[in-house]
Amino acid sequence: MTIKADHWIRRMAQEHGMIEPFVDGQVRAGAISYGLSSFGYDIRVADEFRIFSAATGQLSVVDPKLIDERAMVHYQGDICIIPPNSFALARTMEYFRIPRNVLTICLGKSTYARCGIIVNVTPFEPEWEGYVTIEISNTTPLPAKIYANEGIAQVLFFEGEQPDISYADRKGKYQKQTGITLPRP
Repeated sequence: MTIKADHWIRRMAQEHGMIEPFVDGQVRAGAISYGLSSFGYDIRVADEFRIFSAATGQLSVVDPKLIDERAMVHYQGDICIIPPNSFALARTMEYFRIPRNVLTICLGKSTYARCGIIVNVTPFEPEWEGYVTIEISNTTPLPAKIYANEGIAQVLFFEGEQPDISYADRKGKYQKQTGITLPRP
Protein backbone atom coordinates (compact mmCIF):
# COMPACT_ATOMS: atom_id res chain seq x y z
CA MET A 1 0.00 0.00 0.00
CA THR A 2 1.19 3.49 -0.79
CA ILE A 3 0.01 6.78 0.67
CA LYS A 4 -1.37 9.14 -1.95
CA ALA A 5 -0.14 12.72 -2.45
CA ASP A 6 -1.99 15.97 -3.07
CA HIS A 7 -1.93 15.71 -6.89
CA TRP A 8 -3.64 12.29 -6.77
CA ILE A 9 -6.26 13.47 -4.23
CA ARG A 10 -6.96 16.57 -6.36
CA ARG A 11 -7.36 14.52 -9.55
CA MET A 12 -9.66 11.96 -7.90
CA ALA A 13 -11.79 14.70 -6.35
CA GLN A 14 -12.06 16.76 -9.54
CA GLU A 15 -12.43 13.95 -12.07
CA HIS A 16 -14.24 11.26 -10.03
CA GLY A 17 -16.11 13.15 -7.29
CA MET A 18 -14.16 11.42 -4.50
CA ILE A 19 -14.64 14.45 -2.19
CA GLU A 20 -17.54 16.92 -2.56
CA PRO A 21 -17.27 19.77 -1.94
CA PHE A 22 -13.51 19.79 -2.53
CA VAL A 23 -11.24 22.60 -1.31
CA ASP A 24 -8.03 22.71 -3.38
CA GLY A 25 -5.49 23.87 -0.80
CA GLN A 26 -5.36 24.64 2.90
CA VAL A 27 -7.74 27.26 4.29
CA ARG A 28 -6.28 28.70 7.50
CA ALA A 29 -7.20 32.37 7.85
CA GLY A 30 -9.10 32.64 11.13
CA ALA A 31 -10.16 28.98 11.03
CA ILE A 32 -8.99 25.58 12.15
CA SER A 33 -7.44 24.51 8.84
CA TYR A 34 -9.22 22.39 6.26
CA GLY A 35 -8.79 21.35 2.65
CA LEU A 36 -6.05 19.65 0.63
CA SER A 37 -2.66 19.11 2.27
CA SER A 38 0.51 17.40 1.05
CA PHE A 39 -0.56 13.84 1.88
CA GLY A 40 -4.16 14.10 2.97
CA TYR A 41 -7.35 16.07 3.16
CA ASP A 42 -8.50 17.96 6.24
CA ILE A 43 -12.24 17.45 6.62
CA ARG A 44 -14.70 19.91 8.14
CA VAL A 45 -17.35 19.22 10.73
CA ALA A 46 -20.89 20.26 9.76
CA ASP A 47 -23.10 22.34 12.03
CA GLU A 48 -25.29 19.48 13.28
CA PHE A 49 -24.46 17.50 16.41
CA ARG A 50 -25.87 14.89 18.76
CA ILE A 51 -24.46 15.50 22.21
CA PHE A 52 -24.60 12.68 24.74
CA SER A 53 -26.10 13.82 28.00
CA ALA A 54 -27.64 12.41 31.17
CA ALA A 55 -30.19 15.24 31.05
CA THR A 56 -33.10 12.80 30.88
CA GLY A 57 -32.68 12.08 34.58
CA GLN A 58 -32.57 8.38 33.83
CA LEU A 59 -29.55 6.13 33.85
CA SER A 60 -28.84 5.27 30.25
CA VAL A 61 -26.38 2.70 29.06
CA VAL A 62 -24.59 3.37 25.80
CA ASP A 63 -25.36 0.19 23.88
CA PRO A 64 -24.08 -0.16 20.30
CA LYS A 65 -26.88 -2.66 19.56
CA LEU A 66 -29.68 -0.47 20.91
CA ILE A 67 -28.81 3.19 21.27
CA ASP A 68 -31.14 5.22 23.53
CA GLU A 69 -31.76 8.42 21.58
CA ARG A 70 -33.17 10.03 24.75
CA ALA A 71 -29.56 10.23 25.95
CA MET A 72 -28.71 12.60 23.07
CA VAL A 73 -29.44 16.27 22.65
CA HIS A 74 -29.88 17.39 19.04
CA TYR A 75 -28.05 20.64 18.39
CA GLN A 76 -27.38 22.76 15.32
CA GLY A 77 -25.14 25.81 15.31
CA ASP A 78 -21.76 27.32 14.51
CA ILE A 79 -20.28 26.40 17.91
CA CYS A 80 -21.00 23.19 19.81
CA ILE A 81 -20.13 22.89 23.50
CA ILE A 82 -19.41 19.32 24.58
CA PRO A 83 -19.82 18.79 28.34
CA PRO A 84 -16.85 17.63 30.44
CA ASN A 85 -15.97 13.95 30.05
CA SER A 86 -18.65 13.50 27.40
CA PHE A 87 -18.85 13.22 23.66
CA ALA A 88 -20.88 14.15 20.61
CA LEU A 89 -21.58 12.70 17.22
CA ALA A 90 -21.31 14.91 14.16
CA ARG A 91 -20.85 14.53 10.44
CA THR A 92 -18.53 15.91 7.80
CA MET A 93 -19.44 18.67 5.39
CA GLU A 94 -17.81 16.57 2.68
CA TYR A 95 -19.38 13.59 0.92
CA PHE A 96 -16.89 10.83 0.03
CA ARG A 97 -16.78 8.21 -2.72
CA ILE A 98 -13.86 5.89 -2.04
CA PRO A 99 -12.32 4.03 -5.02
CA ARG A 100 -12.30 0.24 -5.00
CA ASN A 101 -8.55 0.00 -4.43
CA VAL A 102 -8.31 2.65 -1.67
CA LEU A 103 -8.59 2.57 2.12
CA THR A 104 -8.49 5.72 4.22
CA ILE A 105 -7.44 6.35 7.78
CA CYS A 106 -8.71 9.43 9.57
CA LEU A 107 -6.88 11.13 12.44
CA GLY A 108 -7.92 14.05 14.63
CA LYS A 109 -6.29 17.44 14.13
CA SER A 110 -3.52 18.39 16.53
CA THR A 111 -5.22 21.70 17.37
CA TYR A 112 -8.06 19.81 19.05
CA ALA A 113 -5.84 17.02 20.44
CA ARG A 114 -3.77 19.63 22.29
CA CYS A 115 -6.99 20.67 24.04
CA GLY A 116 -7.90 17.14 25.17
CA ILE A 117 -10.44 16.66 22.39
CA ILE A 118 -10.16 13.30 20.66
CA VAL A 119 -11.71 12.66 17.24
CA ASN A 120 -12.47 9.08 16.26
CA VAL A 121 -13.45 7.94 12.79
CA THR A 122 -13.18 4.40 11.49
CA PRO A 123 -11.44 3.72 8.15
CA PHE A 124 -13.35 4.44 4.95
CA GLU A 125 -13.36 1.08 3.22
CA PRO A 126 -13.03 0.41 -0.53
CA GLU A 127 -16.15 1.64 -2.38
CA TRP A 128 -17.75 3.14 0.73
CA GLU A 129 -19.55 6.40 0.13
CA GLY A 130 -21.42 8.93 2.23
CA TYR A 131 -21.01 11.66 4.78
CA VAL A 132 -18.69 10.57 7.57
CA THR A 133 -20.11 10.23 11.08
CA ILE A 134 -17.53 11.58 13.53
CA GLU A 135 -17.21 10.90 17.25
CA ILE A 136 -15.76 13.82 19.23
CA SER A 137 -14.72 13.07 22.82
CA ASN A 138 -14.05 15.73 25.42
CA THR A 139 -11.59 14.05 27.78
CA THR A 140 -11.20 17.14 29.97
CA PRO A 141 -13.02 18.15 33.17
CA LEU A 142 -14.08 21.37 31.40
CA PRO A 143 -16.60 22.11 28.61
CA ALA A 144 -15.03 21.96 25.13
CA LYS A 145 -15.83 24.17 22.14
CA ILE A 146 -16.08 22.69 18.63
CA TYR A 147 -16.22 25.02 15.62
CA ALA A 148 -18.62 23.96 12.88
CA ASN A 149 -17.61 24.50 9.24
CA GLU A 150 -13.91 24.24 10.18
CA GLY A 151 -11.32 21.47 10.21
CA ILE A 152 -11.78 18.52 12.58
CA ALA A 153 -9.61 15.67 11.23
CA GLN A 154 -7.29 14.62 8.42
CA VAL A 155 -8.00 11.79 5.99
CA LEU A 156 -5.04 9.83 4.59
CA PHE A 157 -5.55 7.79 1.40
CA PHE A 158 -3.80 4.45 0.86
CA GLU A 159 -3.87 2.68 -2.50
CA GLY A 160 -3.45 -1.08 -2.72
CA GLU A 161 -4.64 -4.08 -4.66
CA GLN A 162 -8.36 -4.26 -5.35
CA PRO A 163 -10.14 -6.49 -2.83
CA ASP A 164 -12.29 -9.41 -3.96
CA ILE A 165 -15.27 -7.93 -2.08
CA SER A 166 -15.67 -4.20 -1.40
CA TYR A 167 -17.89 -2.44 1.14
CA ALA A 168 -20.43 -1.76 -1.63
CA ASP A 169 -20.35 -5.43 -2.75
CA ARG A 170 -21.27 -6.65 0.73
CA LYS A 171 -23.91 -3.92 1.08
CA GLY A 172 -22.34 -2.40 4.20
CA LYS A 173 -24.82 -1.03 6.72
CA TYR A 174 -23.39 2.52 6.60
CA GLN A 175 -23.27 2.80 2.80
CA LYS A 176 -24.48 6.18 1.43
CA GLN A 177 -25.29 7.60 4.87
CA THR A 178 -26.57 11.15 4.59
CA GLY A 179 -26.55 12.51 8.14
CA ILE A 180 -25.30 11.65 11.59
CA THR A 181 -25.80 7.90 11.56
CA LEU A 182 -26.28 6.09 14.86
CA PRO A 183 -24.90 2.58 15.49
CA ARG A 184 -26.67 -0.17 13.60
CA PRO A 185 -26.53 -3.76 14.87
